Amino acid sequence: MGRSLSLNAEVAGLELGHPVLNGSGTFDAIAALRAFGPDLLEQFPFSAFVSKTITLAPREGNPPPRLWEAPAGMINSIGLPNKGLEGFIAQDLPVLATLPVPLVVSVAGFSYEEFALLVEAVAAEEPVAALELNVSCPNVKSGCVMGAEPHETLALLERLRPLTSKPLIVKLTPNATDVGAVAEAAERGGADALSLINTLRSVAIDPATGRPWLGAGSGGLSGPAVRAVALEQVHTVAGRTGLPVIGMGGIRTGADALDFLAAGASAVAVGTENFRDPAAARRVREELESLARKRGVQGVGDLAGTRARRKKASQMQVKSQPA
Repeated sequence: MGRSLSLNAEVAGLELGHPVLNGSGTFDAIAALRAFGPDLLEQFPFSAFVSKTITLAPREGNPPPRLWEAPAGMINSIGLPNKGLEGFIAQDLPVLATLPVPLVVSVAGFSYEEFALLVEAVAAEEPVAALELNVSCPNVKSGCVMGAEPHETLALLERLRPLTSKPLIVKLTPNATDVGAVAEAAERGGADALSLINTLRSVAIDPATGRPWLGAGSGGLSGPAVRAVALEQVHTVAGRTGLPVIGMGGIRTGADALDFLAAGASAVAVGTENFRDPAAARRVREELESLARKRGVQGVGDLAGTRARRKKASQMQVKSQPA
């Protein structure tokens, strides 16, 4: 009799039915509910839902054009358009609270105090299970991107950690000199989990004019084009911290998801592929389950066991060294 298979996962204390989430801003659950109604709730593709990033004040986003199709990917310059904190709580949160999975709200501030106001207000809302800190914004006082400098990341977490007992997931930017050092700083500051990667800085040139195509001049590259970079950074971060990692960056198939789990991720997120196929996450999950059955494993822990086995072997090797 074969062993039973479970795709249950746990990230930052959140019990997940399977390890596939969405990348922030890549799936509009509110629009999907309007389009598909209760059917969406019955077959929701993600094990937890991460909201679009919200800011303290409403934002219209960057000027158009905002998207550019790149080889094996997409460059976006959306610019965090959102209703702001008050608009989100009044209008979006009641709808998102009806989703059948844990709700993670992504927040971004341009200073420690903006982040603090966001975290206090959002964490106080009962439907919110966890918060994602999008640290890709510059600190208006220092000019440094908070997620690119370890000291900025540590200072931010030290300011935010006392404000809530709910899990704080730090979304790391790949545009850092040493992403492992930033991850370690987030862990020291009290983060409960890490997610990566965000988009890579990119520019698209209009072939007709020779000038930047995007209205903001530059944007962020995502999709399969960044997958190898994402795998390297997930591997690095998983090896340098004890925190669970949500891996993302160009995941299109169950095999891609398996690669991220093998690199050390505890869960994965589908992002750009949602734009091409709104049901992508369900397909990725089914393909991952099929691969797991072929390998004869019992659960995500076996698929994601590479990091744990490597660390244990390293520790045993150190202990066996002569004094």
